[in-house]
Amino acid sequence: MFSYYDIAIKLVIGFLFITVLINLSGKGNLAPTSALDQLQNYVLGGIIGGVLYNPAITIAQFIVVMLIWSLLILVTRYAKIHLHWFGKFVDGEPITIVKNGRILVENCLRANLSAKEVDFKLRTAGVYELTDVKRAIVEQNGSLTVLKRGDGSIRYPVIVDGQIDYDVLEIMDEDEEWLMNELNDAGVSTIRDVYMATYRHGNMEVVRYSEAKGR
Repeated sequence: MFSYYDIAIKLVIGFLFITVLINLSGKGNLAPTSALDQLQNYVLGGIIGGVLYNPAITIAQFIVVMLIWSLLILVTRYAKIHLHWFGKFVDGEPITIVKNGRILVENCLRANLSAKEVDFKLRTAGVYELTDVKRAIVEQNGSLTVLKRGDGSIRYPVIVDGQIDYDVLEIMDEDEEWLMNELNDAGVSTIRDVYMATYRHGNMEVVRYSEAKGR
């Protein structure tokens, strides 16, 4: 039997779960930057919307489903931060599709981009001559970052969450030995102490975990 009282309770429960989940998992869910973040929001909305108008699903069952989904989201986000390989598996990684004025067909196919889509993305980014492009990189959210000849370097962190991003080193045409020398010059003894390190304009900008309050 349809009951507004039952719907009201489920709405309140759903609202509380969403509020707590956003605060626990981070504000990034409000403005998703990856396909997984978007999927989390869609599924969460689908669960709440589907349960509201289905009187066969009890409030207790609704709470259990929300707890399971919330736990899955929190575990996934924790693993993304602390396990670099898992984060790359879930969110993907930036892919260079144009390098020094030449389209990298293999990378375009790896990004599941047809020639028409590549041409559209480049034109949307204001690129009409490939020879003007030093790098064109498809980000994790599908957007295209274009670095033209004569522009400054793209700002990419070479270390995130205490782990080296070797793909960024490859984009920079550098290696791990070079990175360690730069970190030593910046007074960093171990990579595990680094929350984020970004190299730009000849300087290594390092943010340490120790800068967090209480650490």
